[in-house]
Amino acid sequence: QVQLAESGGDSVQSGGSLKLSCAAAEFTYSRYCMAWFRQAPGKERERVATIESGGLTSYSGLVRGRFTIALDNAKNTLYLQMNNLKPEDTAMYYCAAGDNGDGYWSCSMFPFDRGVWGQGTQVTVSS
Repeated sequence: QVQLAESGGDSVQSGGSLKLSCAAAEFTYSRYCMAWFRQAPGKERERVATIESGGLTSYSGLVRGRFTIALDNAKNTLYLQMNNLKPEDTAMYYCAAGDNGDGYWSCSMFPFDRGVWGQGTQVTVSS
């Protein structure tokens, strides 16, 4: 079974940068969607960015232009480069993956609740 493990969360000043990693073990999907989500205390979980196995990406309007999602297939690792961080980016960040074997879903709409999730990594941005 696919297992995901996030790392790279930290506390930074506003305007700073962080790079999150999500290592995937036992990854057997041939066609898939992966994503970064975040959840701040008292708020609903929100989708930050998604990437298809072919490389197509999508971003939330709140992070577009500041965050970059990338996939290293050789290392089975998903990344999220976060620049110009703001206090409102403070949240627990999770990676998720799902099997999109028949290509039915656009990853921006993929039902990741059906997929696999990591345990999360905390990002705190102070002003």
